[in-house]
Amino acid sequence: MLLIRAIVRPEKKDEVLLELSRAGFHAATVVDVVGRGKQKGIKIGGIIYDEIPKALIMMAIRDEDKDDVVRIVLKTAKTSEKGAYGDGKIFVSPMEEAYTISSGAKGL
Repeated sequence: MLLIRAIVRPEKKDEVLLELSRAGFHAATVVDVVGRGKQKGIKIGGIIYDEIPKALIMMAIRDEDKDDVVRIVLKTAKTSEKGAYGDGKIFVSPMEEAYTISSGAKGL
C-alpha cells in the first residue's frame, strides 16, 4: 500500500479529483493548506507573499496503481502545456497498514 500526497493549486483541485474518480480512484481526503516552494513565495510590488493557498489531496492506494495515479495528477494539475512554478508536488510514501474504523477491517 502507498500513501499519495499531491499538493495542487486550489483551482485545479476539482479537476484532479474528477479525473481520478473517472479512472476509478474515488477515495481521497482533501485539505486546504498554505505553503511555498523553492521560489519562496511570490512578490507583488513591494510585498512578498510566502503563504500561498494550495490543496492537499491524500489517497491510500495499492502499489500497482501508483503509476496511473501519478500520471493523472501530473497531467491534470498542470496549468499549461509546459507547466509553471507553483503547479504543485506529489509525494509517494509506503504505508504499512490501514483500517476501516466502522468495521475494524484491515486493508484498503
